[in-house]
Amino acid sequence: MLRRLALIATLYACAAIASAETLYVTDSLRLALYASEDMSDKPLSNLTSGAPVQLLERDASLARVRTAAGEEGWVKATFLVPEKPARTRLAELEAELAGLRSENAEYRGARASADDSAEQLAKSVAASKDSAEAMHETLGKLQRENTAYVARLESYRGSLPLPWVGAALLVTLVGGFAGGLWWLDALVRRRHSGFRVY
Repeated sequence: MLRRLALIATLYACAAIASAETLYVTDSLRLALYASEDMSDKPLSNLTSGAPVQLLERDASLARVRTAAGEEGWVKATFLVPEKPARTRLAELEAELAGLRSENAEYRGARASADDSAEQLAKSVAASKDSAEAMHETLGKLQRENTAYVARLESYRGSLPLPWVGAALLVTLVGGFAGGLWWLDALVRRRHSGFRVY
């Protein structure tokens, strides 16, 4: 029975540890600023961790300082350090990181846009190159055809085709014979008062 109780108690303790909330110690510090060196009066204001102050005078345990707002007073010197506290540096670094991330996102967008433009230009150049090659090919073909036609024309320049010449002579001969008959008929009629006498 005693073992059972010990086991149940151990289980409850483990459950309590497992459900315990994790907390962290704060680094927030509030330092009172006093008007007098004995710090017996009410504080002028509270300085938070990371607040910059200008050191005017210092002894072993106290320091007279001027705040950024222009207030002068006494604080405990042990809480003044030459470096910014980790929390302040962390906040500055987080702000800088956020700015860099924003710039990085802008640069990535600009780069993506530039890559798209470069791709479109490459496609356009490729299409223009293909078009230019096709035009050069067509131009070469037309020049070859023109050269062939000029050569054929030169070969025909000094010669006459025999079928054409024969046809022209035949037409001329038939036309001359028909014209001569008509002329002879007209002369005969005129001589014989419009009658044909052969």
